[in-house]
Amino acid sequence: MSEVIFREAVRADLPAVLDLLADDVLGRTRDVGEVDATYEKAFADITADPRNQLVVGEADGEVVGCMQLTYIPGLGRHGAERLLVEAVRVRSDQRGRGLGRRMMTWAIDAARQRGCGLVQLTTDKTRHDAHRFYANLGFVASHEGMKLSL
Repeated sequence: MSEVIFREAVRADLPAVLDLLADDVLGRTRDVGEVDATYEKAFADITADPRNQLVVGEADGEVVGCMQLTYIPGLGRHGAERLLVEAVRVRSDQRGRGLGRRMMTWAIDAARQRGCGLVQLTTDKTRHDAHRFYANLGFVASHEGMKLSL
């Protein structure tokens, strides 16, 4: 793979990001690769919020990965800010080449530079490969996550 740069997504990246979200065994049941008004609003909300970043990995002018980073202030852990990492995706033809590790390392470094005390994420219980991947990066399954779909 060519050199990958990580940068904040711009509106022109939205179709590629949606394709990444839908190019996934779980994502294809929740997301579509077509830009509509709902995705436009969500993208605008993310980019307008200084505590949110939609990050893309780009190689040879093409988006090959994405993730959303949300910085959460809190009183716990002596007022430490934490980074929540969501929607980590690597394009299917780029998987197994270390891009996911580079993306996560980039996110962890960004959290350290910002002074965060913790990086957290959730991963679906059926994603056993992802569990191993995150454990190899040093993440610990210390909590039980719960969600309520509305």
